[in-house]
Amino acid sequence: MFGLGIGELVVILVIVLIVFGVGRLPEIGDGLGRGIRSFRKAMKTPDEIDITPKKEEGEAQDEGEDEGKDQA
Repeated sequence: MFGLGIGELVVILVIVLIVFGVGRLPEIGDGLGRGIRSFRKAMKTPDEIDITPKKEEGEAQDEGEDEGKDQA
């Protein structure tokens, strides 16, 4: 597909230096590193599963009828 050789990487690095400046590069690298670590951590942790039982429609109607009897 596309190959990035040494020449292309140098051109990209020069453009980044011009746009961001030498002083901001450590901040950008630090933020990028934190983002990658956060992404890896999120990929390793299992998804949280909601295991609360759901009420069926019949049960919900029965409970509503029972409450109506108590109030009368």
